[in-house]
Amino acid sequence: MIILAATNRADILDRALMRAGRFDRQIHVELPDLNEREAIFKVHLRPIKLEKSFDIGFMAKQTPGFSGADIANVCNESALIAARKNKTVVEKQDFLDAIDRIVGGLERKTKIISPGEKKTIAYHEAGHATVSWLLEYASPLLKVTIIPRGRALGAAWYLPEERQLTTREQILDEMAYALGGRAAEELIFGKISTGALNDLEKITKQAYAMVSFFGMSDKVGNISFYDSSGQSDFGFTKPYSEKTAELIDQEVNQIIAESYIRAKEVLKNNMKGLTELAELLLEKEVIFSEDLERIFGKRKADLLKDEKEAEAKSAALLLNGKDKTKEVKKGKRTSKSSSEKTKTRSAKKETVTENPEVPEETVKKARSKSKGV
Repeated sequence: MIILAATNRADILDRALMRAGRFDRQIHVELPDLNEREAIFKVHLRPIKLEKSFDIGFMAKQTPGFSGADIANVCNESALIAARKNKTVVEKQDFLDAIDRIVGGLERKTKIISPGEKKTIAYHEAGHATVSWLLEYASPLLKVTIIPRGRALGAAWYLPEERQLTTREQILDEMAYALGGRAAEELIFGKISTGALNDLEKITKQAYAMVSFFGMSDKVGNISFYDSSGQSDFGFTKPYSEKTAELIDQEVNQIIAESYIRAKEVLKNNMKGLTELAELLLEKEVIFSEDLERIFGKRKADLLKDEKEAEAKSAALLLNGKDKTKEVKKGKRTSKSSSEKTKTRSAKKETVTENPEVPEETVKKARSKSKGV
C-alpha cells in the first residue's frame, strides 16, 4: 500500500509525520515551464471553440508563473468573456482580457477619479514604464494602464524572464523601476502620495532578502539567516544579535535609497519622454510596448541582444570564409604540383629521345620500359 499526500505548506508539518517509514519521501512539484504550460493549455482548450490559426504557444509565453489551476481558470474566463460578447469562437484578445482580469482584477471604469488624481496616476505609471524600459536588467514591459482594476488605480504589466538564478544587478534594477512611480510624482508635482504602498512593500521585502537571506551585502557578509526547513521559530528568538539587526536595517535603508536615486536620475535624463508618455496615457488610458519603443527607442537589453547576435553571425561568416579560402588554396597547390610533375616527365622524355649523343639501342630500351614492355 502506498499513501500519497499533498500540501502547499510542507514547512509547517510536524516532524513526526516525516520520519522514516511514514511520509519520508518528498517530491517537490514546481510551477510549469514554457513547454509544460503549452501542454496544459492543450488539455484545457479541448472543449473550447477557438478561432482559426490560434497560437497556443503565444498564450504559454504570456503566462509565466501560472500554475495548472491558473491556466484552467484563464481558459474558463476567456470562454465567459467571449460568450458575454456574443461570439461564436474564443479569440486571442479574449484570452488576454482573461489574464488581465485574473492577475489585476475586474475593471472598474465607473470608479470616480478626479482629474488631479488621474494625472498623478498617469505620471506614476509612466515613471514605472520609463525606468523599466531604460534599465538593462528590468523585465520587458507589455502594457501600461490607468484604468482601475481591483484595488489598484493603475498598473504596468511585465513579462518576467523565466530564470532559475537572479543576480544582484537584476534585483537592483527591479527595485529601481518599482520606485520609478514615486520618483516621478516627486519630480513632477514636488510631493508624494499613498499610491506607492504596494511598490514599497515589494522592495522592502526584496532588500531584506538580499541582506539577510542571499548574502548580497558587503557589511553583513556572506551570511544567510534563512531557514529552509521552517522548523526554527525566529519570531521569538532571532539568530543574530541586536548589533547585527541594526546593521541589517542600515544596509536595507542604503540599498533602497540608492535605488530611489537611480530611478530619479533616469527620469531626470528623460523628462521629455516621461511627459509624452504620461500625456499619451491620459489620452488613451492604455498604451503598449510599441508606444514606448516609438518614444524611447529600443530597450537596452534588446540592443545588446541584437549586437551579440550580429557578432555571432559575423564570426560564423568569417569562419566559413576562412575555411573556403583554405580549400581554394589547397586546390591550387595540388593542381600546380600535378602540372609541374607532368612537365618534368615530358622534359625527361624529350631528353631521352632528342639527345644525339645517346645511342639508338639505349633509346629503344628506354622506350620499351616506358611502355611497360
